Amino acid sequence: MGAGNAGTADWYRNFGTFDAPASSPCYAEWSLGIAGDAELISRIEQWPHNKRQPLLILAAARFLGAGITPYREFREFLLARWDEVSRVVLSRATQTNEAGRCTTLLPSLAAIAGSTGRPLALIEVGASAGLALFPDKYAYEYDDGGSVTRLVPQPDGARPAAEEAPVLRCAVQGAVPLPAELPKVVWRAGIDLNPLDINNPDDVAWLEALIWPEQDFRRDRLRRAIAIAQQDPPLLVAGDLNEQLVSLADQAPPDATLVVFHSAVMAYLNASQREAFRATIGTLAAERGCHWLSNEGHTVLAQADGSVVVPEMDDSRLRGRFLLLQDGVPVAIAGPHGQTLEWL
Repeated sequence: MGAGNAGTADWYRNFGTFDAPASSPCYAEWSLGIAGDAELISRIEQWPHNKRQPLLILAAARFLGAGITPYREFREFLLARWDEVSRVVLSRATQTNEAGRCTTLLPSLAAIAGSTGRPLALIEVGASAGLALFPDKYAYEYDDGGSVTRLVPQPDGARPAAEEAPVLRCAVQGAVPLPAELPKVVWRAGIDLNPLDINNPDDVAWLEALIWPEQDFRRDRLRRAIAIAQQDPPLLVAGDLNEQLVSLADQAPPDATLVVFHSAVMAYLNASQREAFRATIGTLAAERGCHWLSNEGHTVLAQADGSVVVPEMDDSRLRGRFLLLQDGVPVAIAGPHGQTLEWL
């Protein structure tokens, strides 16, 4: 991927051609525009490799107030405010915290809780603000095209939870093992290089900027998820996931079933970091009975070392979707924001 300008332009062309169109015509147009714009590509090339991905510059522009406009106006916005855009890109990361991904994780979490007969202790690596750590607090609608399965959280103390909870909707295919009720979670924690604070307005504004322009329903969902997390903020640890995971796992209550999970994180690690992570998971599985859920796509980030994030599944089969692994075994193909779930 160190192919200079061609590599970066290809990256934007791929994003605009495959990843963006179904979710954001605006981002598709902007990405394809940048891909064919030699001046912007050469400016982007001046940033470190891990700062060049399309979503980061697009979110930075949105954070600074870029509207949904044709590419020509977007380009003028970028050039006029390049120093500010650069500052945001260099100081922020793509930490999309999509509560909708809980639809993908829930069947596996419920199955793990059911098989062990114990409540869950959750650790998310690459947790952003920790909103995916509340799968037991959200409402769900799984639609198989013929019927809809609804799940709502149990009332919590004085207030009925279902009214404020975001409703996470998911179209399902195949024999998805939908649970009869939500699993019980007794402890939740996350690791992130730079955890976002749901009580910091700037961090919340960045989370909103990471949502693709046309997706107002995701912005509403984000606000509802933040309101739930603010009532009982998760334990978030700043640092490298390989350095922090074991010590954080040691803090989990021993009588709960530990589950470590991640979504769209492995692309940010090189091959040796991913190997180290798998080894740590193996140790935790052997010593703690820890379970592991991996929800990852191919094209989130181009690795400088050329390594592949999802070796278990052919790219043409995924087509911009994620592969869900449960304890290392592929079980489903999922929409990147939890909008679809196809059981294998």
